[in-house]
Formats: sequence, C-alpha cells, structure tokens
Amino acid sequence: MNNEEYLKLAEVEDRMWYFRSLHAHIARQLARVDARDASGAVGARQPQGEKRVLDAGCGTGGMIVRLAGQQPGWTWSGIDFMPIACELARQRCGKGTDIREASVTALPFADASFDAVVSADVICQVDAADVAMQEFFRVLKPGGVVVITVPAYMWMWSYHDDSCQTKHRYTRPEVETLMREAGLVDRWSTHLNALPFPLLWAKRKLWRSAKDTSDMKDYPAVVDAMFRLLVAPEHAWLRAGGRWAWGSSVFAVGRKPDGKLSVEG
Repeated sequence: MNNEEYLKLAEVEDRMWYFRSLHAHIARQLARVDARDASGAVGARQPQGEKRVLDAGCGTGGMIVRLAGQQPGWTWSGIDFMPIACELARQRCGKGTDIREASVTALPFADASFDAVVSADVICQVDAADVAMQEFFRVLKPGGVVVITVPAYMWMWSYHDDSCQTKHRYTRPEVETLMREAGLVDRWSTHLNALPFPLLWAKRKLWRSAKDTSDMKDYPAVVDAMFRLLVAPEHAWLRAGGRWAWGSSVFAVGRKPDGKLSVEG
C-alpha cells in the first residue's frame, strides 16, 4: 500500500467494523494454537501459557494492540515492508514489541521461532505468495499454526484493490493449494463477510465514484453499527463449527506437522 493508505489505516483500524470483526476471527483461532480436538483437527481450546506470535504484514500494528491486550502472556513480533508502517506500529505497540522492516517472502527470523504466524490481507499483495507461505512454514515451530486472510474472487476487483496494490484476489481452492504445497496439514478454510457481501459488491461495482480510493475510512455511526449487526451471525455460526460458502474474504488455518496423527480439514 502507499503511504496515504497506511495513514488512513492507523486512523480507522481501532474502530472500523471490518477490523474489529477480522481480529475477533483471528483471536478465536489463536486461542486454539496449542491443542486439537479428538479427531486431530484444528479446533480445541489451548491451555493457558506464553506463546510467540508473528504478525506477518502488521501494517500500523492495530491487530497486535488489540490482541496483545486480550492475551498478555503472548509475545508479539511484527514485520512490514513499508518504513512508514513500521514506524507507526512501533509508536502504537510500544517498545516491548519487536517490529522489523522486512518482506513476507524473506522473514528475518530463525527456523521454528513462532507458535503462530498471522498474515491478514498481505500475501495478496506479493507476486510470490508461495514463497511467503513457505517462509511462514519455516519460522513455525512443529505443531504451530498459520492463520491467513485474503480478498476473495478476481471478479470483485475494484478501486479498493488498485489503491491497496493488490496483486491477486483468491478462491478457497487456491488458498488450500498454497497451504498444502507449503506442507501445512489440518487445513481449514471459510469465507468471511458473507452477509455484508451484497452491500460490498454494490458499493464497489454500482455505487463507486471517481473520488473512491480504498474502503478504509470512517463511516457514519449508523452504517458501522449496521455492518456489526450483519457480521454477528457469522461469528455465531463459525463458533458453532459452521463455514460460509461465500463472502468478500477467504480465511484459512493450517498447522505445521509435529509428528502426531493429523486429519485434513
């Protein structure tokens, strides 16, 4: 993204419905980093304990700020390719967070360094997404988890992608393939933002204007509240074990093998 988009992100990330919802989905998966259910699939709650988590493409640090407050025992690191993003993230996250300027295709960390790697709407912005996924796999400890999100469907391409410098919008099978070829097991994926999807499509395809850049901006309180209501059933359904077959994003989880029996999701 360009510098202007990072400045906008820093302004709205703490309150905009999209980021609140996305961070809640990610938090739910990170709470399961250390365990499996009886079938061996990703899904059981983890015991309490210290974990080391990497935000690969941390932007201005909004997710780290929110989730670190929820899990004080976790140690967070973040990387971003843009200097302005790293500077803003350091200011927001504080001195205790390791923020480095780097690419997701060349992570500056040793093998088996992290219990979890999160990458939210980032591998869609690089040409070598397969290399990024291999890097996530490399820095994970055995049994560690990758959580990623990417924008869905090339036919949804719009001004938002141009402004955010998106390289590719994904399907679930494409994400599954990236994770499988990187060596991840216990893979699980779903779409997100299913109920808001018709409104997002209409905004980007029917109601666009020449002034539109990205959709990262403040919206009237009533609009933001409406979107929060629309995503509430999505969270309830996913907590109950369901998946969504459509939506504006693909959300996927995979685990690095640890020598134990695993079952593909």
